[in-house]
Amino acid sequence: MMFVFALALFADPAVAAPAPQPIERCGYRIVQTYPHDATSFTQGLFWDGGHLYESTGQYGRSRVARLDLKTGKAVAQTKLPADQFGEGITRWGDQIIGVTWRGGVGHRWRIKDLKPVGSFRYAGEGWGVTMVGDSLVLSDGTSELRFFDPATMAEQRRVTVRFGSRPLAMINELETIDGEIWANVWMTDMIVRIDPASGAIRAWVDLSGLKGDAGATGHDSVLNGIAWDSDRKRLFVTGKYWPKLYEIALADCG
Repeated sequence: MMFVFALALFADPAVAAPAPQPIERCGYRIVQTYPHDATSFTQGLFWDGGHLYESTGQYGRSRVARLDLKTGKAVAQTKLPADQFGEGITRWGDQIIGVTWRGGVGHRWRIKDLKPVGSFRYAGEGWGVTMVGDSLVLSDGTSELRFFDPATMAEQRRVTVRFGSRPLAMINELETIDGEIWANVWMTDMIVRIDPASGAIRAWVDLSGLKGDAGATGHDSVLNGIAWDSDRKRLFVTGKYWPKLYEIALADCG
């Protein structure tokens, strides 16, 4: 993805802004390729206890599932109500917390068996979620990240994701890696690495070409899904309707 294309996503492009400070840019190399369910409209992804956990979207087809990495198949799953469009998920204690797109409804499931244990309400849209320390962080398609108490879902604070002084919208699926928030930027091949305290973008990762390698086609078949295996330091990525999931390593950073 060309850098000029990334800049086109910033809010208020007609407003002049100072040139941003240089930030690190990385490419990637493929370490390993795994199968992925090509019918999955991937919304959320995380790694825990030897399995991937994935949430998918689309009305009537949304689910949260525990996946076998080697086969890509679900070994356990729970479907969302047909009138709800599933979005991101994250682990909190012995629960998985997930959000929905426009319904303002969130869910809690026991991680051991994916059984529902409660629900909650929140304002606005839900896109991606991750845990940063004791806070649950929610993206909603804007340039803002919202921080919540995961026990009560009381909002604590907000930060604006910025490249220099310019807000970056379309922040989507989230993952926390070594204290940074990594985020897909919807409809691009870009992952941005965000300082959760300030919202400043510290680096970006260009995954151009990965969709083509996966053989994914179609307007909606975009990069989405980041999972981090902290024990073995493995980084997984995939996309909506992709038949492949990748373990990648960063390369050519500078």
